[in-house]
Amino acid sequence: MIGRLEQLLRRLRRLWSRSEWAIRLLGLSVSKKPATAPGLVMIQVDGLSHAQLTQALERREMPFLRRLLRRERYRLHVHYAGIPSSTPRVQAELFYGVPRAVPAFSFRDGTGEVVRMFDPGPAGRMEADLAGRGEPLLAGGSAYADIFTGGAAESHFCPSAMGWGSVLAAARPVTLAVLFASNLYSFVRAAVLVVVEVPLALVDVVRGLIGGRGLGKELTFVPTRVAICILLRELVTIGAKVDVARGLPVVHVNFLAYDEQAHRRGPSSRFAHWALKGIDDAIARIWRAAHRSARRDYDVWIYADHGQEETLPYPHAHGRTIREGVAAAFRAAGEEVRPTGGDALGVQLQRFRLLGAKSGRLAPPEPDGDKPGPADLAVAAMGPVGLVYYDRALDPERRARIAKALVGEAGVPLVVVPEDGEEATAFTPAGTFRLPGEAAHVLGADHPFLEEAGGDLAALAHHPYAGSFVLSGWRRDGKPYSFPVENGSHAGPGPEETRAFAVLPDDAPLGPRVRPYLRTADLRAAARRVLDRQTVAGAEGREHARDTLRVMTYNVHSCIGMDGKHAPERIARVIARHRPDVVALQELDAGRTRTGGVDQAHLIAEYLEMAFHFHPAIHVEEERYGDAVLTHLPMRVIRADALPILRGGRLAEPRGAIWTAIDVGGAEVQLINTHLGLREKDRRVQVEALMGPDWVGHPDCRAPVILCGDFNARPSSSVCTRIRRRLHDAQTELAGHRPLHTAPGRYPVARIDHLFLDPTVEVVDVRVPGSELEQVASDHLPLIVEVRLPPPPEGAGRRAPEDAAAASRPASP
Repeated sequence: MIGRLEQLLRRLRRLWSRSEWAIRLLGLSVSKKPATAPGLVMIQVDGLSHAQLTQALERREMPFLRRLLRRERYRLHVHYAGIPSSTPRVQAELFYGVPRAVPAFSFRDGTGEVVRMFDPGPAGRMEADLAGRGEPLLAGGSAYADIFTGGAAESHFCPSAMGWGSVLAAARPVTLAVLFASNLYSFVRAAVLVVVEVPLALVDVVRGLIGGRGLGKELTFVPTRVAICILLRELVTIGAKVDVARGLPVVHVNFLAYDEQAHRRGPSSRFAHWALKGIDDAIARIWRAAHRSARRDYDVWIYADHGQEETLPYPHAHGRTIREGVAAAFRAAGEEVRPTGGDALGVQLQRFRLLGAKSGRLAPPEPDGDKPGPADLAVAAMGPVGLVYYDRALDPERRARIAKALVGEAGVPLVVVPEDGEEATAFTPAGTFRLPGEAAHVLGADHPFLEEAGGDLAALAHHPYAGSFVLSGWRRDGKPYSFPVENGSHAGPGPEETRAFAVLPDDAPLGPRVRPYLRTADLRAAARRVLDRQTVAGAEGREHARDTLRVMTYNVHSCIGMDGKHAPERIARVIARHRPDVVALQELDAGRTRTGGVDQAHLIAEYLEMAFHFHPAIHVEEERYGDAVLTHLPMRVIRADALPILRGGRLAEPRGAIWTAIDVGGAEVQLINTHLGLREKDRRVQVEALMGPDWVGHPDCRAPVILCGDFNARPSSSVCTRIRRRLHDAQTELAGHRPLHTAPGRYPVARIDHLFLDPTVEVVDVRVPGSELEQVASDHLPLIVEVRLPPPPEGAGRRAPEDAAAASRPASP
C-alpha cells in the first residue's frame, strides 16, 4: 500500500514538474532506454580545496553535503589535481583521458598567439585535438559552464556554446511565456538573491577601496559577481534538472561562484564561503531531481577540480608587473630584449569578457600585445604560473644565468627549465635542484603529493607550449604570489591548490587503490564503470576475523522499488554497500512475467559473485517465487521445504524456509531463512514447525544457530515470544542499542524483520540503514547484524580442505 501510494505521488509530481513542462514545451528529446539504465551526474565545485570544504562542513555552511556524508553513505576523498592545478588540465584528463594536455590557463600556442582557455577559438582547437586522442566521457549527455564540452551532445555556457541560444530561439513566444510562468518560482528566487547580492557586492567594493584598489576596477566585478554567483548558478541548476528528467546518460555541471569569490577575496574569506551556501542548495536540488528521475537510475558525484592558495599579488609585492620584472631580469642577465605583451589578466576579468562585456567604460581592457610581432620576449601569466617565451637559442650557461636572474632580480620564487630526457632543473632562492629526484628540496618533504608533483613540474617544463622558462609564484617559506592582482589563485604546485576533493558514494567503483588519494584518471575510470553498469562492488567481499560473521536479512519485494522500477541491480548494490558474509533474501521472483522473466536470485548472486540457493515457496508452471541464501563463504544446503499453512481465506499463501550450513574458518554456522504468512493463524503453525524437530529442534541444528527473515510479526507477538523461548532477539542483545524498525521502507514504523540467535553467539553490531537508496529499493529496509561466534569445542576437528571447497560451489535450485 505504501509503495503504491508513493508511486502515485511520484506520477503526480512528474505531471506538475516544471522540468517535464520544459521538456514538452521545448520539444526536447528523452531517453528511450529502460528506466533502470545507469546514469551519472557530476557536479564540479570550481576551486574548492579539501581543507576549505572540511572547514565549510564543520561550520555547517554546506548542510546538504554534510547530510550526504552522514546519512547517504557518501565518502570524502582527497583528489590530486595535478600541475597545472587548473580547470582545463583536469577537464582534459577527466573528459578525454589525456593528462597534462594544457600547460596553463594562458599560453602561446603553435600559431604564436597568446591564448586563454575561456576564449571559444583556442578552447575549440584544443578540444578538437583532445577528441582525436581519447574517447569523450560526456557523449550523449550535457555540459554546463565547463571549459570543454567533453563530447556532450548538448553544451551550455561553455566557451563554444553560450546559453541555450538554439533551443530558445526555436521556441515560440507563447511557449517561452508558459515556460517562464511554470518556472516563476525559480526566476523570483533568483531575483530575490540578486537583490541581496548587489548590496553585498557594493560592500565588497568599499572594502576594496579601503585596500587601495581603484573605483573603476572595483565596479567592474559587481556585475560579474552577481551574474556568476546567482544568475549562472540558477540557470545551470534549472538546466541540469531538466536533463535528468529527460534521462540523459551523463550530465556535468560546473559551479563557478566559490572560485570567483576566492580569486577576489581569498579562499578562506567570508565572501567565498558565502557562495558555498548557494552551491550547496543547488547541489541538493539537482540530487533530488536525479533520484526522482523516471527515465534513468542516476548516481550523483561532487568533486573539485583544484583548490586555491591564499596569495599576495606580485605587483603589490614588487611594485611592477611580472612582464616588467621578467624584462628587467633578462637585461640583468645580459640579454638585449624587446619585450612584448602577453596575458596578465586574472581569471575574473576573463570571465567578465566571456559573459559579454567587450566594450563600455566598466569593461576591463583587452590584453595588449597578444601576438609577439617583431619582439622576441613574451610572458603569459595567469594565477601563480607564468610561461616565458624567448625566441632566441640558448645554451645551458645562458639559460641558467637568465633563470637565476628571474629568481634574484625579478623575485620569482621558482623557475623551472627542461633538461635532457624527462628531467628538469628548478631554480629557487635556496639553490638549484633536479626534478623530479630532488623535489623535496623544492616543494618540501611534507608536501602531500611530493613524488607526483615533482614529476608533473618536470613534465610541465617539457610541454611543447610551455616556452623557455616556467615561473611559479608558489614558495615553501612564505605567502605565494599570484602574477595578476588577486588574493586567491591556483595552477601551481602548492598543497592547497593541488589538494582538491571528491565526495562519492561509498560504493563508487574506484577499483584497486595504490595511493591514499584519487587522481583525475581514477575519477574518469570510475565514471566509465558506472556508465557501463559495472557498479556493484560485491566481488571484493570483505576481510573479517575467523570468529565473526556479518548477516543481512532483507525482504526485496520482487526487486520492485518504491518508485515502481524493477531493478535487481539496485538490490545488489544495496547488499554490496554493506559487504555482508551471508545474505538472507525474501520475496524473489524467477521466470515471472511481472518482473520480466528474470531469475532474480541468480542475477543478484552473479552481480555480487556469491554462491546462492533459491527455494520457491510458490511454483506455478515456469513461474517461481520464494527465498534465497547468498554467501561468499562455503555453504551447503541441509533442508529447503514448505511450511504448513491453514487452507481457506484470501490471504492464504504458501511459505517456506531454507536451512544452510555456512563454513566460517572451518566451523559451521546453522542459518535458517524464512518468510512467514500474512495471517496470524498461519504464522503460529509455521513457527511451531520451525522450532520443531525438522528445523531448529533437529539434532543436526547445533550451535551456533541463526534464524532470520521476514516474520510479518512484531516483537510482542506470540510468534516472536515462541521463538524467544529458545533463541535471543539480536536487536535487544546489543547493549545500548535501541531496536530499529524495518518496514515499510520509506517510513518504517514496524519491526517485522528479525534475526534470532542462540545464546552462544554474541552480537557485535546491529544496523538498519536508511539512505535514499535503501528507502527506494524495496518496501523493507535491510537488517544487518554482525556477530562473534563461539570457539569450536575443544577437540572438534576442522573440515577437510576438499570438503570446504566442495561446499563453496554455487548452489542452485
